[in-house]
Amino acid sequence: MVLVTCPNRKIGETIGHILVQERLAACVNVVPNLTSIYRWEGKICRNAEVLLVGKTRRICLPALIRRVRSLHPYSTPEIIALPVVGGFAPYLSWVRDSTV
Repeated sequence: MVLVTCPNRKIGETIGHILVQERLAACVNVVPNLTSIYRWEGKICRNAEVLLVGKTRRICLPALIRRVRSLHPYSTPEIIALPVVGGFAPYLSWVRDSTV
């Protein structure tokens, strides 16, 4: 599972669509109404963002990261991969079959 924050829904949906279209992710959820509080360039910032939750496989991760970086407006986008330790076997098979 990969988490990516984006500045707005339009950008998030564009990135999500491309990741699924290019089979780098089986599914990308766009979660609206996220408030991010973070330190950047010595200042504490607070911004509205959307969160992408992508379902993919470890083998796709390097290409997915490259693709997100090429599409994302941030110089240092949040791209965090979390391991999936289990789940509903048919769904996990679908993720595997839906990605390259």
